[in-house]
Amino acid sequence: MTKHVDLAIRMRRAAFNRALADADLSSIGSLLAPHGILVTGTDSAVLSGRKEQLQIWKREFAAAERTIYLRTPDTVVASPVEPIAMEHGQWQGTRAGSGESLAFGSYAAKWRKIGTEWVIEAEIYLTLA
Repeated sequence: MTKHVDLAIRMRRAAFNRALADADLSSIGSLLAPHGILVTGTDSAVLSGRKEQLQIWKREFAAAERTIYLRTPDTVVASPVEPIAMEHGQWQGTRAGSGESLAFGSYAAKWRKIGTEWVIEAEIYLTLA
């Protein structure tokens, strides 16, 4: 089951990355738990709930100089007792169009299986540069 969970979450993360690159709010929303939280990497702002996170992404997508974020999982650890898993990896923000690296760091994400789909329940980011 662990390999199955690892692959499922990596596929969902790839879908999240595509949605960010395509500015696809609907797809992002389908990957977030309704009451999920995100703690940003630089100022540790807490974004609580799918609605608040989508508002921030909408604003980000409308920026004149847009940043595209990519998350790359290093590990996924599945719980043997609950439908949850933890993902650890690296993130990078690049300038749309030029690909210039603007920032990068590490992250952790907690996933929960709701029905047949894995959704992001919590994410925390650390900015390293």
